[in-house]
Amino acid sequence: MWLERFRRRYKRRYTRPTASHKVLKYSGAVFALLLLGFGTYVYWFSVARLEPEAKIYVVAPGTSLKAFARQLRNEKVLPDANTLVWIAYLKGQSRELKTGEYRFRKGITALEILEQVMAGRVVEYPLTIAEGWTFKQTLEALAAAPKLTHILQGLKPKQIMASLGYPTMHPEGRFYPDTYYYSAGMSDLIILQRAFQKMEKVLEEEWNGRQGDLPIKTRDEALTLASIVEKETGKAEERALIAGVFVRRLRIGMKLQTDPTVIYGIGDRFNGNLTIKDLRTPSAYNTYVIKGLPPTPIAMPGRHALHAALNPEDTRALYFVSRGDGSHEFSETYEQHNRAVTKYQLKGRPKTEAPVKPVAASGKAVRATP
Repeated sequence: MWLERFRRRYKRRYTRPTASHKVLKYSGAVFALLLLGFGTYVYWFSVARLEPEAKIYVVAPGTSLKAFARQLRNEKVLPDANTLVWIAYLKGQSRELKTGEYRFRKGITALEILEQVMAGRVVEYPLTIAEGWTFKQTLEALAAAPKLTHILQGLKPKQIMASLGYPTMHPEGRFYPDTYYYSAGMSDLIILQRAFQKMEKVLEEEWNGRQGDLPIKTRDEALTLASIVEKETGKAEERALIAGVFVRRLRIGMKLQTDPTVIYGIGDRFNGNLTIKDLRTPSAYNTYVIKGLPPTPIAMPGRHALHAALNPEDTRALYFVSRGDGSHEFSETYEQHNRAVTKYQLKGRPKTEAPVKPVAASGKAVRATP
């Protein structure tokens, strides 16, 4: 009896699974498998090594991530577009696309592409301002940079300096020679701002580390002397000695008599032949005529030239002449200097054989014109 009662009670509790129950059960399993498959695909999509072409991919202003993903799919960089958009949405980055030019390396992953365009790590182009360049040469280099936005063209130097916030400052020597990097569309004024700020910083650092008791009383004078040193030699080991010659001349009130200042004063009229007439023609930059430094720098000096001008070598030399190999012969007296000019500039010929005048400081031979 009791066994019969147990069977009846169990039968009431147990219900056979219906068709709907089976559908739900199998649907759940299928969904789990789909979810697993999707997760696996997303993981593979995120870490798979891609092979983009060595070219520029442009994200134009207003481009959505979805449009950019389609572009990459069409160019066979990505296997599909939607997955990248879903990943960005899950990471909360779908609205953070940065415009610009991008280059993707071989072996990059889709996730790395996403991170790169979100961070705005765009292609950068180099622009070099060389040591010893003039302001005019610097502007020419900026104008020749094809990816810059050119807003300086047609502006006069005073207008350019006014744009930088220094309307009364002469631009020569004020921009630090270095390589600067810019992205497509950046303005040329931004490059100048960077170069100006760096020169101010370097000049301040070198000024604070200068020797005591120099005849250089201001930062502007230091910049001017450094620009002359920069133009006189490309030999690093000679800069401090050449600066020492000029500093000694300034101390005793002797004219600097340096050719680069004369050439700078001649400007575009200089044809490569510095004559006796040029040396005798008065100008603010003719250091054969004026005493002391010219009114402004004559070029963009680098840090080494600045350091040499403010930390010159202690020397008794007052003259130097080019040996013709980039180095110079230094002399203490005018007689020694004349012998050096005969040896290195006149190749041993007596001075009477050619109407040549030795230059006092730089010692370059200057042929008189009829």
